[in-house]
Amino acid sequence: MLDLLNDLIWSKVLIVMLVGLGLYFSIRSRFVQFRYFTSMFQIFGQALQRKPGQLSSFQALMLSVAGRVGAGNIAGVAVAITLGGPGAVFWMWLVALVGMATSYFECSLAQLYKQNEGDGTYRGGPAFYILHGLGQRWMAIVFSILLLVTFGFGFNALQSFTVASSMHDTFGIPEWVSGIVLVCIIGLIIFGGIKRIAKFADVLVPVMAGSYIAIALFVIGSNISQVPETFMLIVRSAFGLEPAFAGGIGAAIIMGVKRGLFSNEAGLGSAPNVAAVAEVPHPAAQGVVQSLSVFIDTLIICTCTAMIILLSGTYTPGSEVGGVILTQSALAAIVGEWGRVFISVALSLFVFTTLIYNYYLGENALGFFSKSRAMVQGYRVLVIVLVMWGSTQDLGTVFGFADLTMGLLAIVNLIAMALLFKTGLRLMNDYDAQIKAGVKVPVFDPAKFADLKLDKTSWPALPQQSAAQDTQQR
Repeated sequence: MLDLLNDLIWSKVLIVMLVGLGLYFSIRSRFVQFRYFTSMFQIFGQALQRKPGQLSSFQALMLSVAGRVGAGNIAGVAVAITLGGPGAVFWMWLVALVGMATSYFECSLAQLYKQNEGDGTYRGGPAFYILHGLGQRWMAIVFSILLLVTFGFGFNALQSFTVASSMHDTFGIPEWVSGIVLVCIIGLIIFGGIKRIAKFADVLVPVMAGSYIAIALFVIGSNISQVPETFMLIVRSAFGLEPAFAGGIGAAIIMGVKRGLFSNEAGLGSAPNVAAVAEVPHPAAQGVVQSLSVFIDTLIICTCTAMIILLSGTYTPGSEVGGVILTQSALAAIVGEWGRVFISVALSLFVFTTLIYNYYLGENALGFFSKSRAMVQGYRVLVIVLVMWGSTQDLGTVFGFADLTMGLLAIVNLIAMALLFKTGLRLMNDYDAQIKAGVKVPVFDPAKFADLKLDKTSWPALPQQSAAQDTQQR
């Protein structure tokens, strides 16, 4: 049943929606993801800036990268290559490039429609722009339920499975033991809230991602003569010109799109929940920043994994070795057995932050339609149960469940984005106009968007606007 539903959603619906809408958003926005590409990196100048009680744009970026970088980058890429051939990597790249535009608009809309919690923090995401932008509460509730199930349960089970199988392959640790350890860790952390999670993420994420990229660069440098041919292999396989690999162009496209979305989450509706909590002067500024996280996740880190696997010579079509074990075996073949240990440790760090990120998204979704403390406590118990369950399952079951819920979630979010795209363009044009006028830091003026149902405490009137109104009243 899982296979049947996933085939319907992924091969007939989501490929068209993800790639089609991503291209449409890119063209209509004059490829906003490339126009502001260099300015995305200015966010790293905020790395040491902290505002008491608020999340900076840099912290929101690191938190979203923490959520994106996980099992999808290490195990997901290996699964894509195993089932779709090297060409799946090309389609992952394509999904990421058009997905940068999709991420720009979904995160800008999340900022626009965010709600002030009254304690200096914000809450927002697709459920909020569906409710306040489209006025469709039922649709917002459906999205929240799917977000809760996908991230709080499905993705956490998948992350748990990946770590457990990695530890078993490297150290011989029984899967259930790894599951208990993960349960204990997540149980201690989930009571800390978004601020504590962000403090972990903006320190741990740059370290772990940097270390993984460094080892990948070492692998590439050690096999530099084979790199051009490896890239050509990826491109040829993407268009079915390498029949020896997997199932040809169809398998390459489907697996590339599936694993690409699972890895970078562009259009899935997850990152906007984090993007909304940051304090920024203009909603579009957060859209620009969040596009960078898609680039980091797929174009850099997923490519690192693909190159490790393909340069190692350990991958053969039809091999039963897949997932994280393939990545570990590939690195071990190049640098020795310590590479297997490195992957296990790196994956554990990636999954640690991702588990907490997934938990937060689920709680955020739950908070949209219920503030009951009993429901929150019940949700926490279910998260812990699913983490334990995932550690003892098989690859097909866990990925099948995660793919189904992820696909349904993406469909709801992409429909909402298509309906709100004109609002997203208005935001972008306002930001563009200020940049063109020489404004270094564009500021959002809610008076220009008075026709929208925005939270006035999140976007108060500008000081000069209030002064002009006072003068007019006098």
